Amino acid sequence: MEHKHEEPFEAQEMRLWKRRLWGSWVFAIPIAILMILERIFDFMVFGEMNSLIILLTGFPVIFFFGWQTIKGGVKGFFTFYFNMDSLIALGTIIAYSTGILGYFISVQDYSGVSAMIMAIFVTGKYIETKSRGKATQEIKKLLELGAKKARVLRGKEEIEVSIKEVKIGDVLVVRPGEKIPTDGVVIKGQSAVDESMITGESMPVDKNIKDVVIGATINQDGILYVKATKIGSDTFLAHIINLVEEAQGTKVPIQKVADKVTGIFVPAILILSVLTFVGWVVFSGDWSRSLGVAISVLVIACPCALGLAVPIALTVGSGMGAKKGILIRKGEAIQTMKEVKTIAFDKTGTITKGKPEVTDFASNVKENYFWDVAGSLEHMSEHPIAKAIVTKAALKNYRKFTSFSILRGRGLEGKIGGKKIIIGNRTLMNEKKISLKGIEKKIREWEEEGKTTMIVVENAKIIGAVAVADAVKDDSLAAIKMLRARGYRTVMITGDNDTTAKAIAKQVGIDEVIANVLPEDKAKKIEELQRRGMAAFVGDGINDAPALKQSNVSIAMGSGSDIAIESGDIVLVKGSLVGVVQAINLSKATFSKIKQNLFWAFGYNVVAIPLAVAGVLNPIIAEIAMALSSISVVTNANLLRRKKI
Repeated sequence: MEHKHEEPFEAQEMRLWKRRLWGSWVFAIPIAILMILERIFDFMVFGEMNSLIILLTGFPVIFFFGWQTIKGGVKGFFTFYFNMDSLIALGTIIAYSTGILGYFISVQDYSGVSAMIMAIFVTGKYIETKSRGKATQEIKKLLELGAKKARVLRGKEEIEVSIKEVKIGDVLVVRPGEKIPTDGVVIKGQSAVDESMITGESMPVDKNIKDVVIGATINQDGILYVKATKIGSDTFLAHIINLVEEAQGTKVPIQKVADKVTGIFVPAILILSVLTFVGWVVFSGDWSRSLGVAISVLVIACPCALGLAVPIALTVGSGMGAKKGILIRKGEAIQTMKEVKTIAFDKTGTITKGKPEVTDFASNVKENYFWDVAGSLEHMSEHPIAKAIVTKAALKNYRKFTSFSILRGRGLEGKIGGKKIIIGNRTLMNEKKISLKGIEKKIREWEEEGKTTMIVVENAKIIGAVAVADAVKDDSLAAIKMLRARGYRTVMITGDNDTTAKAIAKQVGIDEVIANVLPEDKAKKIEELQRRGMAAFVGDGINDAPALKQSNVSIAMGSGSDIAIESGDIVLVKGSLVGVVQAINLSKATFSKIKQNLFWAFGYNVVAIPLAVAGVLNPIIAEIAMALSSISVVTNANLLRRKKI
C-alpha cells in the first residue's frame, strides 16, 4: 500500500529525542558523580580543575543535545513570542554562566546543575514523544497492513509485481489466505473476505462477481480475480490514514485558551523570576543564593505539562477511535459534542441500507414455484426492485421466457410455455383489470408501512405478492434506543415521502420526522433545529454535504460518498449507527481527559511556583518536579485507553 508518508513524523521525532537522551546522559552522569563527590564527600577528583572539567563536560549537554531547546527559547526573546522552551533556555544559560562568572566574582557555580537540568528536560521530552508515538502507532499499523506484492494477470500469465507497479484496470489474482493488494471489483470467483481491519467486524463478508473489495483485507477460502479500481493514495486505506493524521494535527477550542494562557504565563514568570532575584538580594544579601532561587522559578514554571495536556489526550483519543473505525477529523468536534442536544439523521444509507430488499411476501402456490417464476422474470430487468427480488429468489438456473417487455413505472410481463406472467404494482393491476380480492388487505398493510408492493400474476390470476423496501440496518434500532436513553432528541430528515419516512421512524424509534425535503433544503432544516440547541447531523450522500457543513458536529458514514466524508468532523468507517454512540462516548471521554490534564497542569504550577519563590526547591529538584508533571499528564491521557466506548 503506497502512502505519501514513508514514516510517521512522531517516529522520526522519537528517534531524534532518543539520541539526545543518550548523548545528554553520557556527559551528565560524570558531572553528577563529580558534583556528589565534591559537595557531599568534599573530594575533588581533578582538584582545582574540577570546576573547569564540569564546565567543559556540561557544554555539549546544553549547546549540542539541548540546542533545539536553547534555539527555540532564545528566539522568543527576539520575536516577543515566548514559549515553554524560553524558561528552560534562560534558566540553563544563566546557570551555566555562573561557572564562567565564578572565575571573576564570588558566586555559587551552577554550571553542573544546568547540565543536569537539560538532561532531565531532554528525558522528559523523550518520554512525551514516545507516548505520542505510541498513541499514533495505529497509523504505523495501518501502513503495515497493506500488501507489498500483487499477482497480476498479463495475458494468460500470472506475474508477481511490487504493489507500486499495479495500475488501474489490472486484473489481480488473490488466492486464499492472501491480502487483497488494492481496492477493486471482483470480476471472477467467489469467496469470503475478512474485512475486520476496516469494519472491526469479526465475521467474514461473502464476495461475488461485481462486489467491491478493499485493499489490505484478507481473502479467506476462494480464488478471486479483482480488477483494480484505485491505487496508491486514492485507496480506502490511504484515505483512512490521511484522516487519522489530519485529526491528530487539529486543535480543540480549549487548546486555544491554553495557548493564550501560555503566551501570558511565560513573560509573567520571567518578570517574577527577576523580582524574586531582586527580592532575595535585598532581603538576604546573598547574590549566589538569590540566583539559585531565580533559576528554580524559571525551571519549575516551564509549562511543558500545560502545552502537552490537550494534544496528548487528543492523540490518544483519535488513535483509539481509529482502532474502532471512528475517525475524528476535527478536534473541535470533541469539545462541541458535549453541547449537542439533537442528533439528526439522513434516512437512505444512514438508517437504512440504501438498497431495496424483499421484506415480506405472500403466495397462493408452492413457495419454490413462486420464486422460480418471479425470480426468472425479474432476472431480465436491471431495476433495483427487480434485483431485490432476484436476490431473494436465489435461483441457480433461470427459466427462459419466449417474450419479455418492461412496462415503465408499472412492472414487467413475459410468456413462458403457455403461461403469461405479469409482475407489477397496483396501477398495472388496474390497467389489466386484475382483481386484488383476497390479497388487498395484505397489500394495504405493506403500503401503509411505506413498502413498495409488486403483485405476481399467472394467466390473469394472482399467485402472490412481494413487498420491497429499503431495509433498516441491523443495528439502527439499538443505536437510536441508546441515544434516546442518553437524553438526545432524534430527528430524521429525508427527501422520501411522509408515509415511508414515518414507517421507518416508527420502526427504529425516531422522535421527529421531517420528510419531502429537497437536498438543498436539508441545511435549512438543520439551521431550524439549531435554534433549539446544538445539533449533530449524520449522513452519507452527496446531497447530505450542505447539512453536514451546517451542523455543529457532522458525522459522515464511511460507506458513503467522498464529498460527505470530506464534510464530516467525524467519519464512521463501518457505516454503522452504533458508531454514532461510540463516537459520542469517545468524544466525551477524550474531553474529560483534556480537562483533567489542564487541571493538573495548572494545579502543579499553582503549588510549585510559590515554593520555588520561597527558596524551598533546589534547581535540580525543580526540574525533576517539572518532568514528573509532564509524565503525569502523559500517563493520565493514556488511561483513556482503558475506557470502554
